[in-house]
Amino acid sequence: MKSWNSFIKFLMIGITLSASFFTLSQSYDFEQIIVEPYADTIKRTGKLDFKRTLNLSFKSSGYLAELAVDEGQYFEKDQLIASLDTRELLQNKNATYAELLQAKREVNRQQKLLENKLSSEQDLDLALTRVETSRANYQVAFYHFEKAQIFAPFSGVVLNRYTELGELQSPGSNVLKIAALEQNWVVKVALTGNEVSQVRLGQKVNVSLQALGGVIGEVSKIPAIANTEGNMFIIEVLLPNINLNNGIVAGQIAEITIDFTSDNFVYRLPISALVTVNNNGQAVVIVRNEQDLTYQSYDIYRLDNQFVYLFASVDDQPLQIVTSGWQHISIGK
Repeated sequence: MKSWNSFIKFLMIGITLSASFFTLSQSYDFEQIIVEPYADTIKRTGKLDFKRTLNLSFKSSGYLAELAVDEGQYFEKDQLIASLDTRELLQNKNATYAELLQAKREVNRQQKLLENKLSSEQDLDLALTRVETSRANYQVAFYHFEKAQIFAPFSGVVLNRYTELGELQSPGSNVLKIAALEQNWVVKVALTGNEVSQVRLGQKVNVSLQALGGVIGEVSKIPAIANTEGNMFIIEVLLPNINLNNGIVAGQIAEITIDFTSDNFVYRLPISALVTVNNNGQAVVIVRNEQDLTYQSYDIYRLDNQFVYLFASVDDQPLQIVTSGWQHISIGK
């Protein structure tokens, strides 16, 4: 009878342990996590802008006589878009040209006098010097006369106009601000320091514009330092295939999507697998090894709303991680 009672007791203990194990096995989920290169997607909103703009001004002073374009208007390459009153510049050019001709005639005269021994080498040298001086004066006058007209260096659009017809222009004062339309549209986007470290020059980017829909751009500028506002890095995404003015203007909102893969390797765990973060800043998770469950700590590479990324090496073995239900597990530490 005593043997039978012992058997019954042993059987009940076995049933209890089996039930406990069955309950435990059904109370949590685990997943095999492999090592993989860190990959992510950056989604940001930016603004359409011009990569380069150009301020146009006159080399000479004078009154503005012609202005062929205004703000928002388009122009073609080599089109005359602004001109000064050139009467004074033209007279100065003609006067210096006359002085040059006179200096050349004086050289011829001095050469004939020298042949007849009626002059000296010094007089001839002075005449030759006057020719060079007169030629330089004429070239400067001719250059100023040419620069009294502004021809468009490329096809583009006028962004700003700074003067009026009849207004006296000073050398170097801005008349117009213009921008090219081809190979000049960019989306400027602010990224954090961690995000900008994942972006590369020439990297392809998906861009969504209201006027054109989805287009492909490429990263054309990555700053070396952050801006003073918000400590963000303003990158530029060039839109190389946009060269028309069909409904797009600077300042429009654009959505960009950057997919990237880094050279770093990680374990990518669902955020639900994270038990806690210890005092050393490490992620604490429950690892299953056969039927044993243990707490393990790993250095965190990155953390977001969906995943926790743990540092790993390319040769590291897969991990069996408890991804949910770890709250119901009691493990001795």
